Amino acid sequence: MEIPTPSTIGLPIGLLAELTHRCPLACPYCSNPVALEGRNTELSTEGWKRVFSEAAKLGILQVHLSGGEPAARRDIVELVQHCASVGLYTNLITSGIGVTEKLISELAEAGLDHIQLSIQDSDAESADKIAGYKGAFAKKKIVAGWIKAAEFPLTVNAVMHRANIARSAAMVELAIELGASRVEIAHTQYYGWALPNRAALMPSRTETETAVAEIDALRKRHHGEIVIDLVIPDYHATYPKACMGGWAKQFINVTPSGKVIPCHASETIPGLEFWNVTEHTLSDIWYSSPAFNAYRGIAWMPEPCRSCDRREIDFGGCRCQAFAILGDANATDPACHRSPHHALMTDIAEVDSNGAIGDYLYRKFPANVA
Repeated sequence: MEIPTPSTIGLPIGLLAELTHRCPLACPYCSNPVALEGRNTELSTEGWKRVFSEAAKLGILQVHLSGGEPAARRDIVELVQHCASVGLYTNLITSGIGVTEKLISELAEAGLDHIQLSIQDSDAESADKIAGYKGAFAKKKIVAGWIKAAEFPLTVNAVMHRANIARSAAMVELAIELGASRVEIAHTQYYGWALPNRAALMPSRTETETAVAEIDALRKRHHGEIVIDLVIPDYHATYPKACMGGWAKQFINVTPSGKVIPCHASETIPGLEFWNVTEHTLSDIWYSSPAFNAYRGIAWMPEPCRSCDRREIDFGGCRCQAFAILGDANATDPACHRSPHHALMTDIAEVDSNGAIGDYLYRKFPANVA
């Protein structure tokens, strides 16, 4: 079996820059780690500039400026301007809360290329409840107007779950109403903060299949008008997704403190050694970091993955999910129907989706983070 080497690894195409974990929202499916990195540990402006310069030199094409809420960084305009100066395509992923019309104008002048705006539901009351922030929905619609007035391409991000899955089609219609060129209907992935909220968030298989069919129909109806991306829920899948396009195959994720990880949930896997940009170059980390090389290629795969005809399509699925459900990151992703543990995953989904809907365990930010 092939073991990855610098000559076979290839180049990354995208960098997810988590500029801060600070965020005004308290979404119960937050993808940030359970243990947040505090404001006092965040990379400096010059530190992030160095990361972006190294990213461009490495061959990265796109930088996704995320968080938390990236607009919480007072240097966000300066960081965008630097990315543009080194030839990086920049995409701001924002909640919209804390964003002003003036900031949108400054970002346009700095060279920002694209904005993704998260919206929690098409129903205002439900959206505010999910976000844990009264008035969030109304503010997001205002921000969407500013984004379009500044002539930015707009993507609406919608995370779907038990509370809003019946309005999947309405989310697409809302995105069209707001002038978005793309909408991402992404069913909740149960890692990090979403895991303890799984029972409150898990939709049934019937609800999921209905929503997927609706989105497929809308893709045909609105072809050429808006791009509709769909991320299906693993718990009701037949095959696992190729997480991040394959472990350490296409993307690099840098946390607020400069820790470099293969995907946003990979810190949940114990025993991985993550390198930091304060001690290593981005190039060295991409090629030589123990964490990045842990699950590259196919040599690490157990059966039935190693001999599967899909091994270089889904790359063994999600390591974080295997650990979350089975306690073993080396195991076959239970989302795959060929996994010996697939029934365990479907049973969890059945139990959670049929139970009473409890209250959300909201993400709360400690003082040293906020």
